[in-house]
Amino acid sequence: MSAIRDREEDIGFTPEVGQDNSIERDAVIGEQEKGERRPPAHNDLDSIPWSGADDPANPKNWSNKRKWLNIMVLSLLTVVTPLGSSMFAPGIPSIMAEFHETSPNAATFILSIYVLGFVFGPILIAPLSETYGRRKLYIWGNILFTIFSVGTALSNSMGMLLGFRFSMGFAGVVPITIGSGSIADMMALETRGRAISIWALGPLLGPCIGPVAGGYLIRAKGWRWVYWLISIISGVLIPISTFLLDETFAPVILQRRNASLPQDTTNSAVPNRSTPRPVDTLKFRAAALRPTKLLFLAPLVTLSALYIAISYGILYLLIATFSFVYPQQYGFDEGTSGLAFMPAGIGMILGVIGIGQVTDLMVKRNKLRGVVHQPKFRLVPIIAIPCGCTKQWVLDGPTVFWDLLHWF
Repeated sequence: MSAIRDREEDIGFTPEVGQDNSIERDAVIGEQEKGERRPPAHNDLDSIPWSGADDPANPKNWSNKRKWLNIMVLSLLTVVTPLGSSMFAPGIPSIMAEFHETSPNAATFILSIYVLGFVFGPILIAPLSETYGRRKLYIWGNILFTIFSVGTALSNSMGMLLGFRFSMGFAGVVPITIGSGSIADMMALETRGRAISIWALGPLLGPCIGPVAGGYLIRAKGWRWVYWLISIISGVLIPISTFLLDETFAPVILQRRNASLPQDTTNSAVPNRSTPRPVDTLKFRAAALRPTKLLFLAPLVTLSALYIAISYGILYLLIATFSFVYPQQYGFDEGTSGLAFMPAGIGMILGVIGIGQVTDLMVKRNKLRGVVHQPKFRLVPIIAIPCGCTKQWVLDGPTVFWDLLHWF
């Protein structure tokens, strides 16, 4: 994720304040292609620099305590969303029985429609974050996620369940979509890997620890209580995020600071917060199209997205499969079948923490040697992937009958 983030900065996805905004450049180019020449907007908020390198309002100059407080809150928000994706997996058989579903494809679709919300959510969330900042999206995304969780718990039909599951994924993907952006706003390059590794534990661990807790909860209270519990957790995070999260997006910070200045000293180039800020549809469209451009024009993003897509596909296929294989073939109950996900979760914890430390050390070493940092340097630890897969195939595959599942 750090490598992708670095690549986004290299190609202008997250321009620093005081530098040319590539969204504006895209907008100007788009107008010129239509035969309409539009000069760059010199009074654009994104072109206003900080007052100096040590400007205390710059998130990179915040104290470590303030930075890590924001990262911890972001991490909590990021944990809840993946929990909703898989926590109820051990209860899929009882859900299908309650709603009289018999198709095997329905079990997979109940899980995957949540992840489908992950696909469409960022298309809207990314441009909104560049227009209104990040903090508002975190708060409102969590509020909507809580509402949709309650709706899922009250579902009385398969269609209602699927609709609210999709909406949960759509609203809940906010911290996953822009969380790394907030961290990049605050952290220097040489400390970014550790911060992102901690934040990334949520998306990685949620699908693994969710079925463990959900299995025992479903056995004791039923599958609806999974969503009641998620609603309670996300509801508690609403006031926490409201009072503890700070805005990290530079243009919004500068706009607010300009609004607090006396009228005679206000920077006329920065819009006042009390004045409604119209949405530049051209910039909004450019920001909405940029993820697609990155996906097809930046090889690093393309290959990383392909790898993540395959990994997530296999993960959720196994989540759906384990819900039936272990209870039906080996007599596991809902609680015990969830334990099958624990080894993967432990491996992810060790891997994410270790790789985050390694990449930060590599950046610091290159800096001392005078080597210009390149995003591809963070990909060196990727050699652990084939090593781990080879170990799994050779040592774990043929041991006992049910370990044949490891081959898949």
